[in-house]
Amino acid sequence: MDLSRVDLNLLVYLDVLLREKSVTRAASYLGLTQPAMSNGLRRLRELFDDPLLVRTSEGMSATELATQLQPNVREILAQVEKTVQPTRSFDAGASQRVFRIMASDYAESTLMPRVLRLIRQQAPHVTLDVLTPSDVSFLDVEQGRVDMAINRFDTIPQSFHQRILWKDHFACLMSTGNPILQEPFTLDTYLQANHIWVSKTGVGVGVGVNPRDVQRLGWVDEALGKLGRKRRISVFTRHYQVAMLLAEQHDVMATLPCRAAWLQKDNPGLVAKPPPFTIPPIELKMAWSPLLQHNPDHQWLRRCISDVAEELNEEFEPFARDFIPQGPEPGQASER
Repeated sequence: MDLSRVDLNLLVYLDVLLREKSVTRAASYLGLTQPAMSNGLRRLRELFDDPLLVRTSEGMSATELATQLQPNVREILAQVEKTVQPTRSFDAGASQRVFRIMASDYAESTLMPRVLRLIRQQAPHVTLDVLTPSDVSFLDVEQGRVDMAINRFDTIPQSFHQRILWKDHFACLMSTGNPILQEPFTLDTYLQANHIWVSKTGVGVGVGVNPRDVQRLGWVDEALGKLGRKRRISVFTRHYQVAMLLAEQHDVMATLPCRAAWLQKDNPGLVAKPPPFTIPPIELKMAWSPLLQHNPDHQWLRRCISDVAEELNEEFEPFARDFIPQGPEPGQASER
């Protein structure tokens, strides 16, 4: 291909078209007229000798070639942005920037208070807008409308940059007056209890829970299902703080990530115990758009979050030692 034929603007058009899957929306995003955007798509089709976007029953869909091109085009544009962007540093003390961070309830409870404290110390005029997973989509993150997503992700777009902040095992949190503490804490006594379920949060609008649909109940119930067992869930909640408050009642128990239980370490009315069966650990990640990879403001934000995570990891380590999973592995038979 003769590179003199390649207009860099066409790659920008292609990037937005493949994100929006709509000529109208792509034109609106770029501030172009729809005929201009249609002309850009026509030129792109000639350049790559491929339709790139085709109309289907579900709207416009990317061709196989377009799907292969998308991460490469995004990387090229990110490198161009890095090259032409004026070299500057982030003045944290003077900045009045608004950072928008999508954080799961788990991350908001365990990580964000310390992040806010550090940001207030270093950048007193910066504002944090903390969003829930149901407030945003991956597209919002990909386009840079949301600076950061912090969650446990089942899947994540390949173009995203990401970093693991920590891995976490699980703990059973219950009142010191819970009668099951009068017996050895085995899988059988665990299953005799009434349980509080806490949402497995992803991205997008959530829906109600079907207690019989074990495959959709998340980590704890999937692990029990592999043992051929099932717990009795009395309460469904989407908030870890609510689960921890409810666990103070004498007849219910919450099984939740250790770092959430750690928040209650000084509560004399609660006790945390390792689950009597193996639950695979979860990973808390932060993920961000390649469009923000080289942005100095965003680099500062990532350093703040990473520094806080490392600090919390050191503090958490002594508590965590007691919660390395013991008991039957998922898939093994268990005694009744």
